[in-house]
Amino acid sequence: MGHDHAADHPHSTDWKHDGVQVIPADRLDPTSAGKTAGMNRATAINFARAGAQKIWAGTVHIHPDAKTGAHHHGDLESVIYVVKGRARMRWGNALEFTAEAGPGDFIFVPPYVPHQEINASTDETLECVLVRSGQDPVVVNLDIEPVEKPESVFWVDPIHAAPDAGGKA
Repeated sequence: MGHDHAADHPHSTDWKHDGVQVIPADRLDPTSAGKTAGMNRATAINFARAGAQKIWAGTVHIHPDAKTGAHHHGDLESVIYVVKGRARMRWGNALEFTAEAGPGDFIFVPPYVPHQEINASTDETLECVLVRSGQDPVVVNLDIEPVEKPESVFWVDPIHAAPDAGGKA
């Protein structure tokens, strides 16, 4: 006996029009994603374009040697997936921490974390996919004097780390 999945859905049951949507790469919206010098953002998924209720997703291309100012995104969680190029992130109250990510790497930015995105390359565009936990394009710019030499931080998987490797296991 099959399960009636339509009964679980609180809205329409017109899965043809309210189900899966594929947004072609050449149909992203560059006008609704905010403007930052040296960056080209484009919205793929939000409420207006796809009916998404809880997330925003799009792309960003960061020009060679470009960077944002220090900022945070309020209570939003952000995920950055590096498609091409080399991303350098700085974060902390004085942008005192840094880490780099390359193609295939994910970057997680928790709510309220002061940070700065940087294209680590002087001659290659950095291409990323962004996903945020909300619809509003929250950007709170911060007046931070960054430290001259930030500390490099390497991720340790807290689930699989040995107790003496800095994990919580």
